[in-house]
Amino acid sequence: MAHALDRWIIGAVLACGATGLALLRLVPGDTGQTLSGICIGMAVSLSFVALLRRQLSSACDTAPPALRRRYSREMMVAMGTYVVLLVLSIALLKRVEGTALRACIALLPVPSIAMTLRAMIRYIRDVDELQQRIELQAVSFAAAFVSLLYLTGGLLQAARVLDIPASAAMIWVFPMVCLAYGLAKIVVSRRYH
Repeated sequence: MAHALDRWIIGAVLACGATGLALLRLVPGDTGQTLSGICIGMAVSLSFVALLRRQLSSACDTAPPALRRRYSREMMVAMGTYVVLLVLSIALLKRVEGTALRACIALLPVPSIAMTLRAMIRYIRDVDELQQRIELQAVSFAAAFVSLLYLTGGLLQAARVLDIPASAAMIWVFPMVCLAYGLAKIVVSRRYH
């Protein structure tokens, strides 16, 4: 069952990523960029899910099974809610006028990210000291890596080598931190294995 689910997740990541790249080329204008961003965002989210599943099944994760299940359930709900609210927000923003209403609609996905952070904090708080150390190092490395990446992009933007819209760069910070955190956690866990 677990292997079939892992294969499904990997297939979904590849399908969403390929669809996002194809839409970027095939559909002109803002519609293509929006649809592409949604597909690529789903691919990144599913990649995080795959990393999460792998990490939680790792022998170096010392959390009790009940805690791992709670964390996994909370993360899946939060990330699923995020994707739905993000798609809804993007669709509604195309039809709504008025600054206050647009601001409320744009912020629809934020509570689901808060749910994600809550799940992470509860998990880190409830694991033993070794696992807390692994989590702290992984979060630290992820924050440092994404900060370096963001700084590099900013410098290239200032030099007019890249032209990335600020909103696109800002939206990707949290997913990049999550992805980097998952990768760093795998690497850091090996030190204690």
